[in-house]
Amino acid sequence: MGHWLAARGLPVLDADVYAREALAAGSGAALAVLEHFGEQVRAPGSAAGAAVLDRANLGQIVFNDVHERRWLEQLVHPLVRRRFDADLHRLAPEPVVVLVIPLLFEAGLEALCSEVWLVDCTEAQQLERLMARDSLSDDEARARLGAQWPIERKRVLADRIIDNTHEPSCWVQSTEDELRKLG
Repeated sequence: MGHWLAARGLPVLDADVYAREALAAGSGAALAVLEHFGEQVRAPGSAAGAAVLDRANLGQIVFNDVHERRWLEQLVHPLVRRRFDADLHRLAPEPVVVLVIPLLFEAGLEALCSEVWLVDCTEAQQLERLMARDSLSDDEARARLGAQWPIERKRVLADRIIDNTHEPSCWVQSTEDELRKLG
């Protein structure tokens, strides 16, 4: 989604990109994660002293233990928030900046937005698409969705709903329709 919007000239800031960068090899956050979780989250083949994370193993842990997920969120969410603050300050002259934040409400970042657009689909579609995108089992995908607010809770908080209930890419037409309404 972010690439599509950026190709249309809109500046896009993506929370998932910021989170991946926060946990990049050798970063302070990656070192903290290794110290907290130990060798089980070190990437296979990486040197014993290297702070390179095995994101799949880390995901297995945090999406199956709410306390460990909260620990990780308390580490990463402030780093993501600082990055948003810095980039929003830099982009202040822009008339529109798109923030792609899958955990917008869960992370308490909705105050960054003047308007919230929700890409919407059914829970069954969320599950199916997550399994396909990330090669997850049904249980793994359910654990990840369970870490988020239910989609129906988010719908009532959104200013605009982008329909994505048909083909996985139908959000494109819905988004174009909403952008045209803005002028």
